[in-house]
Amino acid sequence: MRKSIFIVYTDLGNMYSTFLTFNDWSDYALWWEQKNCWLLKTHWTLDKYGVQADANLIYTTQHKPLCLQLPNMKHIRLTVSFSSVVFKTVCDICRTLNIRRSEELSLLKPPDDPSKKKKKDKAPFGTETFVYRLRITSRFAYNKKDLVCSAGNSGLYSKTMTPIYDPETGSPASATSLWFGQNDLTVSQPNLSPAELAKVYKPLALVEKAVINSGWLDSSLSLMEQGIQEDDKLLLRFKYHCFFDLNPKYDAVRINQLYEQARWSILLEEIDCTEEEMLMFASLQYHICKLTKSSEPLDFSNKTDIDEVDAALSNLEVALDGGNTDKILEDITDVPKLADTLRLLRPKRLTLRPYKEYYFIFKDTTISYYKNKESSNREPIEQFHLRGCEVVPDVSVTEKKFGIKLLLPVADGMNEVYIRCDNETQYAKWKAACILASKGKTMAYSSYRAEVRNIQSFLQMKSVATPPGQAAPDLDAMEMNAECFVSPRFAKKYKTKQVGYRVLTARILEAHQNVASLSLMDAKMRFIQAWQSLPEFGIKYYIVRFRGSKKDEILGISYNRLIRIDMATGQPLTTWRFSNMKQWNVNWEIRQVTIEFDQSVSVAFTCQGCDCKVVHEYIGGYIFLSTRSKDQNETLDEELFHKLTGGQE
Repeated sequence: MRKSIFIVYTDLGNMYSTFLTFNDWSDYALWWEQKNCWLLKTHWTLDKYGVQADANLIYTTQHKPLCLQLPNMKHIRLTVSFSSVVFKTVCDICRTLNIRRSEELSLLKPPDDPSKKKKKDKAPFGTETFVYRLRITSRFAYNKKDLVCSAGNSGLYSKTMTPIYDPETGSPASATSLWFGQNDLTVSQPNLSPAELAKVYKPLALVEKAVINSGWLDSSLSLMEQGIQEDDKLLLRFKYHCFFDLNPKYDAVRINQLYEQARWSILLEEIDCTEEEMLMFASLQYHICKLTKSSEPLDFSNKTDIDEVDAALSNLEVALDGGNTDKILEDITDVPKLADTLRLLRPKRLTLRPYKEYYFIFKDTTISYYKNKESSNREPIEQFHLRGCEVVPDVSVTEKKFGIKLLLPVADGMNEVYIRCDNETQYAKWKAACILASKGKTMAYSSYRAEVRNIQSFLQMKSVATPPGQAAPDLDAMEMNAECFVSPRFAKKYKTKQVGYRVLTARILEAHQNVASLSLMDAKMRFIQAWQSLPEFGIKYYIVRFRGSKKDEILGISYNRLIRIDMATGQPLTTWRFSNMKQWNVNWEIRQVTIEFDQSVSVAFTCQGCDCKVVHEYIGGYIFLSTRSKDQNETLDEELFHKLTGGQE
């Protein structure tokens, strides 16, 4: 028989301690409905909180079930804290799902779809709910059939092996088995059929993308404070496109979910790519599907990989023995430089100027160009200082076009410069040098040669021609529909052609020959890296009105810059880099964000499609992520995050 005793109380602590019952009430707290806040400070009196006789206080659980759509479009149902701030809740979710670097993810409200209001009971595509049936002994795990997992329990969050429960049996599992990805979250999902993909495909304009991006939850407020109710559906996504320390040994789930988010952004054309790049992504998807179906074991011990400790000891041994002294002296005394005849274009509005040939010299972090080689001993025509610049590829392997677009920082934004190389080798060397120079590094750094090799391998992946010495691919050998691996708009182009999809199949198989030797994990990593190399990667759009302007414009926010975009044409007008930012603040009364850059440049705007707190948090979040280092032992400075993103409301 259940007994309850009610005693007159003077503060919340007395109330919680004197509401006695045989049930466990430790997860319960008071929710003040009118003020939209939790009363969690149990040592405060109700009077101190301002609670009056007419207040409507709800005594409810702090942990409730929530339906989450993961980046792979699958749904899980977790018990999460509705009273903790979203930043902490996401940390708990990621710990449960074995995803490191939880600061890169957040929760997004799904966009409203009026056409589906009448079909609430019907699950959307590919969203059949799969669950972790964890039998966990925790005060937050209730004996309800539909409550399946509790976020906040110990999991494999860091490199330290921590016990976790097996998703299938519920018994404690060996950390190794889960670490190396033997669970649903590490397995890539099969591609949808062309008909199903066409149903969910909807090209989005910049304004529509801005509306979706306005749905990110405030990381400094709890779920309940933002109107989220029990069993509501939210999207768990990588919000900040700045992926730190991706390691296949520890990040099987994280890498697979990143791959899935990248794959869907390509298939649904949330990010633009060329036909050549689409075929490259299709070939990688096809290869990953083949390996997944063949149940290839996940091999994280790359054959050429050496244990970090052994590698450090080997380097120390070589240094103590005085090995490679000639190479060391050469690196110290030599000043690396590139010198080639390249073509240059300085685009100007309303003019169609062709590329013009000059003699270029790349030294340290500066590019100088001259009229010809003979005049290279004189003063250069112009110099480009690349520190802090942005390097964008302008490449088409099929058309033999190897260009580099440089966005050079100036006082009022960025200047565009296009450099055209003659061949792949020249392009790889110059682009690698530009990438290092943008970070303030020279070609003397050991990473230069590795960067050159990476660029050459990407160019090879983009090539759809059959490599020399290999037979043409057998079109009947492709057991999967080629349309599944490309966006519906791209597949439609081949419908109109006389030979139909056999051409598409042939081109994907030709591109696949360049990646056929990759392991499953390497293929996913290559897909993510290729996604990161796209010009529009990581840009989130918001509708704003700049100070002094009478019309709405689009503000693009990336991991390293802000972009002012014309809403009508979609063309970028001005770019400001975070590296040139001095400070930013928010006037909460008029909801205006003000940012000051070097050389007395000031930018101010108000948000039209969302609260300015969303944009403020995005900027502060990227600043926070830039402070991370491997020396921090994976500990998060939550206080610094809230200081940079929370504002001073």
